[in-house]
Amino acid sequence: MLVISCHQSPPSICHACQLGKHMWLPFSHSTSVTTATFDLVHCDVWTSLVLSTSGFKYYLVLLDDFSHYCWSFPLRHKSEVHRHIVEFIAYAQTQFGATPKSFQADNGTEFVNHATTSFLASNGITLRLSCPYTSPQNGKAERMLRTTNNTIRTMLLHASMPPPYWAEALATTTFLNRRPSSIQNHIPYQLLHKNLPDYSSLRVFGCLCYPNITATSPHKLAPRSAPCVFLGYPSSHKGYRCLDMSTRRIIISRHVIFDELVFPFSAAPSAASMPSSLDFLMQGLSSSTAPAPTAPLLAGPTAPTSSVDESPELMDPAILQLGPLAPQAGGPRLGGQRFGAVYTRRAGHPTA
Repeated sequence: MLVISCHQSPPSICHACQLGKHMWLPFSHSTSVTTATFDLVHCDVWTSLVLSTSGFKYYLVLLDDFSHYCWSFPLRHKSEVHRHIVEFIAYAQTQFGATPKSFQADNGTEFVNHATTSFLASNGITLRLSCPYTSPQNGKAERMLRTTNNTIRTMLLHASMPPPYWAEALATTTFLNRRPSSIQNHIPYQLLHKNLPDYSSLRVFGCLCYPNITATSPHKLAPRSAPCVFLGYPSSHKGYRCLDMSTRRIIISRHVIFDELVFPFSAAPSAASMPSSLDFLMQGLSSSTAPAPTAPLLAGPTAPTSSVDESPELMDPAILQLGPLAPQAGGPRLGGQRFGAVYTRRAGHPTA
């Protein structure tokens, strides 16, 4: 029997070279595979430099590793992440009979805090964290942020809508989990819900639409509809969200006629400046998933943070409709107009 022994001494390490030339070690391909939904949920938070029309500054993304189905939650404060995680776990248990086994996140304090870690531990759920300043270890969530922001940007540009409407486009992007995915060559919606999605209700975001408003008409000779902008799909109704440009309110209705070739915001004088004003959607993404912006940021119309975040009316259960302010005819340019919120109280609800 031939025995070969090697007594080669390890190469010496140059101390000065390590200090002056130290680089990141290469990442190997992940070999972990999930076999069922909610085995692993990737999560991350993106920060917007532009306040949305409804007062949101962040959004949380939760991505199921097996089905690649994505949920998004707009946030006014990062402290809201804990509440959404708790509600998401209850949602998975009630609707799908499954409890998430693991969450994968970065080292942000919105995930690493006593309330969240203790809640997950008490429910037997593990929290997997990436190393500090090592965003590639949370790569799936980072790539989902990039994909989501790319879709938001495309829809806003196509409809010539200003940047503060990014939260409306985010909700519509999340609704489009019905699109085929390269993951397992299946549709995320199908893998999660075990049936094929219905595409008959899909419409072009930001197009002109005419909802029926006869139920609220002041008299029988009043118009039966009004020109609106299609803003997506309500989560609790089987219908459409339409922005009335004259009253500045959101109308939720299923009786809507669409003109998908006309976009009301395209008539705004500032539409030509839109491409460069959406570069804020590239902010907050890691360098491995997003290229550097090619144009300076144009903030566009923004609302004061204090007037939105601190308004007690935002949490008032008497609010029936919450909608962004639309440009008025003959008013100032869209690029210099301030956007806010309009509230309508339910009849008979106490105001105090």
